[in-house]
Amino acid sequence: MTLSDNDIRAVRARAQRLDSPAEDLLAVARSLAAVQAQSSPAARLAVRARSRGLIAPDVDASREVARTWLMRKTLHLVRAADLRWLNGLFGPRNAQSGQGRRTQLGLTAELCERALERLQDLLRGKALTRREILDGLASDGIALDAKSQAPAHLLAYAANRGLLCRGQDVGSEPTYVLLDEWITEDDTPDEPRTELARRYLTAYGIATAEDFGAWSGFPLGLCREAFDALDLVPAGSGFALAETELTAPPCPPRLLGAFDTYLLGYRDRDLLLDPAEAKRVNSGGGMIAPTVLVDGRIAGTWHTKRTAKQTKVVIEPFAALSRSAITGLESEVDDYGRFLGEAAVIVI
Repeated sequence: MTLSDNDIRAVRARAQRLDSPAEDLLAVARSLAAVQAQSSPAARLAVRARSRGLIAPDVDASREVARTWLMRKTLHLVRAADLRWLNGLFGPRNAQSGQGRRTQLGLTAELCERALERLQDLLRGKALTRREILDGLASDGIALDAKSQAPAHLLAYAANRGLLCRGQDVGSEPTYVLLDEWITEDDTPDEPRTELARRYLTAYGIATAEDFGAWSGFPLGLCREAFDALDLVPAGSGFALAETELTAPPCPPRLLGAFDTYLLGYRDRDLLLDPAEAKRVNSGGGMIAPTVLVDGRIAGTWHTKRTAKQTKVVIEPFAALSRSAITGLESEVDDYGRFLGEAAVIVI
């Protein structure tokens, strides 16, 4: 099917629930397959942009979702019922690829096995912060430098091995829990890799096997095999699931948080972001700034300035915004304030 760039952007935005917000957190998590969550505030904002009526504590308190290290060894938020099979896909690969760095940090295979045994006891029936875990390990003779990267790599390894996952945050401090105690449901599919490809295309609308590889971190050959197992139709320069409706209305203006999945889901982002403006969004070091979405295209960045009385949402557009875009963004700022429980005003 011949599709214009605007058509493709509209289909992708609809797949991301950006033009039809969900009513609950579980629907958002199901629609997106996985939300990048190395930053908890950014993950909350990804949910806000795709829902209506939720508030930030709803995301933090829910046991219907869970966070662990998955695609590209990065923390992601997923449906709790999907965590086991996703960890089965990514955990062994992540653990293997991280072996060299663990060795550099002094995390030998023997030490890691001792630590995993102790973590099983430490976390039983509890949610502990990293500091509490380090103190518990130290009491058993497993001393790690809290200022080094060793604790983070050990916890990620334990998660990749299926022992633990992230629990609820305590303020800005993450906690860790036993996976078997946190997860009560398991919806493992018969063909996990094929199912992941299906969910990826459900969430990203129109894409290629190369896009799937960039998002998942899988080798291209495995991605092509997974695509070949699905019922796909050509769409633009990519493919869509046969059941995908390839027409959609333009996406309303949205405020997307840092590391938003809408931008991170594709290898080639030129359709969504003018290459000339790319450095304003990705300045290096893996950081992806909060962005302004207008008609499905990144039209600027934004940040906040907080005072005792209000939060200013400062929008820095790449070009002049239309009156209708500004009106839409004013509504977004109002919803941002409602979501976080703050008085928020827009500044352009």
